[in-house]
Amino acid sequence: MRVDEVGGLRIATFGDGPRVIIAVHGITASLMAWAAVGRRLPEGWSMVAMDLRGRGHSAGLPGPYGLPRHAEDVLRVADHVGADAGAVLTGHSMSAYVAALAAARRTFARVVLVDGGLPLPLPPGADPDAALAATLGPALARLSRTFATPEDYVAFFRAHPAFAHDWNDDVEAYVRYDLDGPPGALRSRAAEDAVREDGRWLLTGAEELGAALASIKAPLRLLRAPRGLLDQEVGMLPDELAASWTARLPHLEDEVVPDCNHYTILLQERCASLVAARLTGQGS
Repeated sequence: MRVDEVGGLRIATFGDGPRVIIAVHGITASLMAWAAVGRRLPEGWSMVAMDLRGRGHSAGLPGPYGLPRHAEDVLRVADHVGADAGAVLTGHSMSAYVAALAAARRTFARVVLVDGGLPLPLPPGADPDAALAATLGPALARLSRTFATPEDYVAFFRAHPAFAHDWNDDVEAYVRYDLDGPPGALRSRAAEDAVREDGRWLLTGAEELGAALASIKAPLRLLRAPRGLLDQEVGMLPDELAASWTARLPHLEDEVVPDCNHYTILLQERCASLVAARLTGQGS
């Protein structure tokens, strides 16, 4: 993993091939969410993963946040690394939506949305903050907590339902990368105000996101996890929602990645291998 900076944005490159993948992480995550996938790329490929502003080692970059701002940052990183029209763009969770906005503004060879990217409109009159708390309650609560030691933070994640039965070195590296702060008062690097602002935009921007998806000319693929944030049996993007969008967008290919949840789709060995294969155009 080679680390660089683009105007305060931390980026990391996995692999050294000439064919480039730009990869963007979820709402409270970091570039380390892509490490397991990056290591499994075939020869001839490289992956450039970035810490979004307000997260990871880009946490100090100021707002405003919001998904269009992140899409601008994605395109800035793509320019910095010389990604041309042959590059692949991918995003996980919230950043699948960021990828859709970016791909609506620039040509990519392929766009892969990983367990995100399909608009989730709020019911009329619904409160975005209440909806955000209902969806991301445990993740938001983590951002306001402090931990005495790195081991305490690791233990917190080991007990998380998403990882309780699927812990590995990639998950631990992802967790440890996220820590910041003085001894005895360690906390997540993700800025709570950034997460809340982005979450509100995501829940209120369904019309703009739908228009972006419809305007993408590149081959478009959706990879879905059958289980959700807490390893529950209903995933973030249920079958009915995916079916409604594949009917609207004939060029959208939908695939369920078996036996994974919203997190392990990138961090579990078998699932990460499948994601790497689809990013590079291998397999069905």
